[in-house]
Amino acid sequence: MARYLGAEGFGILSFALAFSGIFSIFTDIGLSTLIIREISRDTSLAKKYIGNFLLIKIILSLLTFGLIVFFANLLGYPQQIVIVVYLIALSSIFNSIFGIFYAFFQSYEIMEYQSIGQIFNSILMFSGVFIGILIGTNIIGISIVYLVSNFITLIYAIIIFLWKFFVPKLNFDLDFWNNSIKEALPFGITSFSGLIYTYIDSVMLSLIQGNEVVGWYNAAYKIILVLLFIPGTINITLFPSMSKLHISSRDSLKLITEKYFKLMIIISIPLGALITILADKIIFLLFGYEYQQSIIALQILVWTIVFTFIGAAFVRLLEASNRQVIITKISLICVVVNVLLNLILIPKFSYIGACISTVITEIILVGGVIIIGYKIGLGISNKVKIILLKVIFSTAIMSIFLISFKDFNLLILVPSVVLYILILYLINGIDDTDINLFKQIIGK
Repeated sequence: MARYLGAEGFGILSFALAFSGIFSIFTDIGLSTLIIREISRDTSLAKKYIGNFLLIKIILSLLTFGLIVFFANLLGYPQQIVIVVYLIALSSIFNSIFGIFYAFFQSYEIMEYQSIGQIFNSILMFSGVFIGILIGTNIIGISIVYLVSNFITLIYAIIIFLWKFFVPKLNFDLDFWNNSIKEALPFGITSFSGLIYTYIDSVMLSLIQGNEVVGWYNAAYKIILVLLFIPGTINITLFPSMSKLHISSRDSLKLITEKYFKLMIIISIPLGALITILADKIIFLLFGYEYQQSIIALQILVWTIVFTFIGAAFVRLLEASNRQVIITKISLICVVVNVLLNLILIPKFSYIGACISTVITEIILVGGVIIIGYKIGLGISNKVKIILLKVIFSTAIMSIFLISFKDFNLLILVPSVVLYILILYLINGIDDTDINLFKQIIGK
């Protein structure tokens, strides 16, 4: 799609996704996360939560679309871009609504329905874009693919829910709404903060630098967003368990947090090194030579992923232990920092400035949640800190190997990863317990 649309067209689509993405949080305001936490603790509440939250979602979705229409026209973009924004916005609303059913599946720890839905959605997207390219459609046609794919996925989620669970009855319980929204709002503000510093740079680049620059930036950013499936998958698997352990066993909660943290550093640090060294080959393979400017963006942005992975365990720990307000406060600080950095760096350094501000913001966020984790007595033991040093050592050896054979094609990835795992295993960086935990996560 990026090759077909070119940097300019891809930039327009990326702007529409970013613009709609910022507003999409208003369709949820943290309700999905609250459902996972509360129903995983007490499944008897399922009908009450689903009945009330579905009605809230519908109302919020209508209000959100109205906001998007207002601001899209206020910015004065050409009509074609405004239409693309409308289509992507409707697609995001469908995504938000089927998200509440996915949250329900997670609360029961039956993730196969969500997995099938995500695969189904990806197949629809791929097929739609492929057909669109074959028939020579324009960017509006590509946007319609997003809309149709998410609508069909919503129908899938509804059918599965009705088939496997119950027919939801929309409820208007004002007291329950007030209490739930108050409880969910910190989750929502945290998500909103994350979306702001994920997407605001694309919007600002579009306004200041133009859509071609947005295309270069997002070619790199798309790779980063795809890699988020790794902590995302683990979050889906472990969050319900962590929520229950907060009630039943503090020691077990600390243990699972440590294992989660350990797994993330084992994956993220070598991943950052691999992508930094092979960024040019990755960009040219996926996007073509028109996106040469995206190479340095990928080399910088990949370290956002490293810090995101490292902080994932602590973010989920604070959410599972009813400390979401703390994350909200840290996230709001990060939003202010990110916007200020973008205002300073984008006019001077264009998309490179946006990359730098994104990495700095993530470092502040991760540093904050880890510090809080230690303050509440659920920090990482010295044993895991030693593992961190072993991971860095193994990554250094792998990097030397990669640099030495960089002129080979991307198949060099395979022996590089094998070498990293072998060295880490030989110096006792991973054990059988870690391997079994990883297998359980993949199984779910």
